[in-house]
Amino acid sequence: MAGMTDLHTLAAALRARKISVHGLIEESLRKIARWNPRLNAFITVTADAAGARARQLDDELARGIDRGALHGIPIAHKDLVRTKGVLTTGGSKILAGYVPKRDAAIAARLDQAGAVLVGKTGLHELAYGVTSNNPHFGPVHNPWDLERISGGSSGGSAAAVAAGIVPLATGTDTGGSIRIPASFCGVVGLKPTFGRVNSRGVLPLSASMDHVGPITRTVRDAAIAFQAMVDAPTGYVPPADADIRGIRIGLPRNFYFERIDVEVSLAVRTAVQTAAAIGARIVEIDVPDMAALNAAARTIQLPEALAAWKAYLGRRGDFGADVLALLDQGREVAAVDYLEGENRGHATHARHERPGTAGPFDAMRLHQERPADRATDHCGGARRGYAPAGCGGYRGRPRYLQAAASGGGPSDVIFVAESSFLLVSLTKFYGRSPYRL
Repeated sequence: MAGMTDLHTLAAALRARKISVHGLIEESLRKIARWNPRLNAFITVTADAAGARARQLDDELARGIDRGALHGIPIAHKDLVRTKGVLTTGGSKILAGYVPKRDAAIAARLDQAGAVLVGKTGLHELAYGVTSNNPHFGPVHNPWDLERISGGSSGGSAAAVAAGIVPLATGTDTGGSIRIPASFCGVVGLKPTFGRVNSRGVLPLSASMDHVGPITRTVRDAAIAFQAMVDAPTGYVPPADADIRGIRIGLPRNFYFERIDVEVSLAVRTAVQTAAAIGARIVEIDVPDMAALNAAARTIQLPEALAAWKAYLGRRGDFGADVLALLDQGREVAAVDYLEGENRGHATHARHERPGTAGPFDAMRLHQERPADRATDHCGGARRGYAPAGCGGYRGRPRYLQAAASGGGPSDVIFVAESSFLLVSLTKFYGRSPYRL
């Protein structure tokens, strides 16, 4: 086997008997052993259980039992996802030694779909930060430049996928924790519509804004994984020759371009021009209420995070300083402010969802994310977004575009997937592994 590649290709090779599940899992484990000392992407490795599972799934294929696209595919779970019989730390000292008695809903679903767990990935402590510099387990390093951060909070998952250790990892996203590390590591991250992927059993941060989604190497792989994650899959996966002619893309005039590096701005606008050249309709828009939405998101998240972990605050020395400071800030939010934040978020979401108000855009935003944008997708109603990395690379490192689509519908990923796929497939970093590894 030449090496780990995308999920779609691996699934086809397994069914053609060009590779075995056991061989695929062994390669993934060899890469963990070789690269994890440098990346620190994994907190726990499940080698023995993965080997036994691989033999079972090979036997099933030999008997004509095929669980679907994820049958035999190596997967890593963010160590926020409870896994039965496997250490689940949340990246925190307070949960050292915690071994759940049952799987989170997403772990159980992906296990039933045939994915093979090879390990649990590192993260920012309790998913409450964007660097994955963890005081208890050490920092997760970026595969493109080991001196730089992987982003967070799902940094280990993004690093593992970028390095080619696994083609699929789970992440969680409350205010950017899938999209930020996906952008930093040059991979694809999907924050699904709230509630589309069951988050039961995933350690909480902010119950009103926690999402679970896939991190993969390609947009097609993200769509495949998403279909396996949801309770009511539509079956839609974008074809290799996805056509975005007629897709309407709303490009913000304000906010996202107010503080931006010249090279990054040029890359975004070049991608927009590319989209227009191949048939997309670009409509410039003004995005409203961004400062208010960010304030609302923070007002919601601070007390909800405190409520989730208040029982452990007697062990203050077991929290990292940054996380402890944020938990303490949750005490300062008044109940009336929390309720007003919730109401503002719901009102803005309704305004974006209602036809004729925010504009009938298939992809509501196509932009380079800046730090202040991390929470606005949830409160603002643009509840679904791919964050494919690429756009030519920034000083030898990835950069990316985010496209987001509002609302739910029978096609789910169609708008974002198609508008992202052709743009990102033309870029330098898309689907590649870091040459330094």
